[in-house]
Amino acid sequence: MSALYDDDILQWSEHQAGLLRQLASGRPANEAPDWENIIDEVESVGRGLLAAVRSCLVRAIEHDLKVHCWPETRYVPGWEAEARRFRDEAADVYSRSMRQRLDVEELYRRAVHILPTEIDGAPPLPLPEGCPYTLDDLLPY
Repeated sequence: MSALYDDDILQWSEHQAGLLRQLASGRPANEAPDWENIIDEVESVGRGLLAAVRSCLVRAIEHDLKVHCWPETRYVPGWEAEARRFRDEAADVYSRSMRQRLDVEELYRRAVHILPTEIDGAPPLPLPEGCPYTLDDLLPY
């Protein structure tokens, strides 16, 4: 079964789902599910969602910081809209159990790291010392 997992994950997942449904309904299956890879995939679902929330929050902070650092540029309305969009995307997949695994200071450091050094030839205004956000600021609903 590992060969199918390595060669065609879609076909593997459909086959495993069929086996699990069959076993869940009480019917015997001709083969055992690929438990090792099923367990790995279930764990990866949570890790992937957490990574998606982190990524969206970094991007939201990045756009907020652009607004802060270049408040006079014509891009501000677009950055504000992008920050809202990334917050909404994060909120769509966020779950309460992620709270303890989201380090807002680290998210802020990542956002600062990817900021440009200038926009339209202008350097940024000074950044806030330390992270000015809480998780509740970033995920208000």
